[in-house]
Amino acid sequence: MAATQRIAVGAMVAAACAASLAGCAGGSSHTVKKGAPAPRQGAPAPNSALRLIGDGSTAYTGGQPHLPVAERLKPGQKPPQFVVFSWDGAGEDSQKLFSHFRKVAKENHATMTYFLSGVYLLPEEKRALYKPPQHAVGSSDIGFNDQQGITDTLQQVRLAWLEGNEIGTHFNGHFCGPEGGVGQWSVDEWKSEISQAKQFVKNWKTTTGMQTAAPLPFDYDKELIGGRTPCLEGQKNFTKAARQLGFRYDSSGVDNQLWPKKKEGLWDLSMQLVPFPGHTFEQLTMDYNFMASQSGAQTQGDPDKFDYWGDQMRDGLLKGFYRAYDGNRAPLVIGNHFESWNGGTYMHAVEDVVKQVCNKPEVRCVSFHQLADWLDAQDPATLKKLRGLEVGEAPRQGWASFLSGRPAPAPKGVPGAPAVRQ
Repeated sequence: MAATQRIAVGAMVAAACAASLAGCAGGSSHTVKKGAPAPRQGAPAPNSALRLIGDGSTAYTGGQPHLPVAERLKPGQKPPQFVVFSWDGAGEDSQKLFSHFRKVAKENHATMTYFLSGVYLLPEEKRALYKPPQHAVGSSDIGFNDQQGITDTLQQVRLAWLEGNEIGTHFNGHFCGPEGGVGQWSVDEWKSEISQAKQFVKNWKTTTGMQTAAPLPFDYDKELIGGRTPCLEGQKNFTKAARQLGFRYDSSGVDNQLWPKKKEGLWDLSMQLVPFPGHTFEQLTMDYNFMASQSGAQTQGDPDKFDYWGDQMRDGLLKGFYRAYDGNRAPLVIGNHFESWNGGTYMHAVEDVVKQVCNKPEVRCVSFHQLADWLDAQDPATLKKLRGLEVGEAPRQGWASFLSGRPAPAPKGVPGAPAVRQ
């Protein structure tokens, strides 16, 4: 099929989705798991709500499908076990990993967070539009994209959002290290990087010339509420910039398996340290970190060890999961890349973990957006109690007694607050 034909077909499919949000999640059997919150009710009818934004690259189409309403814990209620699967630099290439994990998520009652790199929607020939802080105009350590890659990535981003997943940001050029890396950027430089990441998503029709393609079905200024910095660097100044720009969370840090708290006004939803089978130290819940400890700088190490290395990651993540599930119920945050490092063993490991944990009772595999909504809906006194539990520590007196105190009423307008009767 010619490229122009593929674009036209993709546009028709996406347009159909945009015209019928509630029923066009790729034919999903996205059933609501028992005990999971119900999808948001009362979203505007998509046909009447569709409103193009800017050059038509994005559009307001009403409330996001499959986004549950956050509910406040009742006195004595045991908190659910949240698990967040997130993807840095999300884009669709010849490996088709974005589309594959969308399918895995749907089949296992999960939603995920996809951190989109803005330059993945910027054509190579338009690279001069990117002005990275402390680097030459048009430079990027992860390159740019071609029309087919942009078309494929847009299709996955559209469908992912329609299925209830979150589209966050991994920013743009992915600069790391001491020479102009993001760790050296000022607050104003971070604001420039964030603004450019938004612009590349909001103006892809102009930069690509694909004027007949369907828009992304969301307002990115409202959709974008968090991200993860390249190489987990630059968090201090990034969070200052992000707070001023209205972000709600950051996932650029390293933490233990404890309940989140706010830093710089943002929910600190860092990845965590979990047991590393065969080692006395713990490992960060990210494919790259497991790989670095196993094969060093080689992304394709000894093939005889691929299965063993994948089993190490899978078993380490599962040990971390059960430590929380049977303990303090702290949300488990897992980070990944759409890469086939060491023969794709880490992709297999993550898929195994999704299948093993997301269908368990009282488990919710959610996006950061959903987790932040839930945290915002809780009584601050309840969250303070939860943060007092150590790694793997379940309340000695049981959950019913531990959280039996009468919570303070939710402020008016906060997610989870009771409806006001007229």
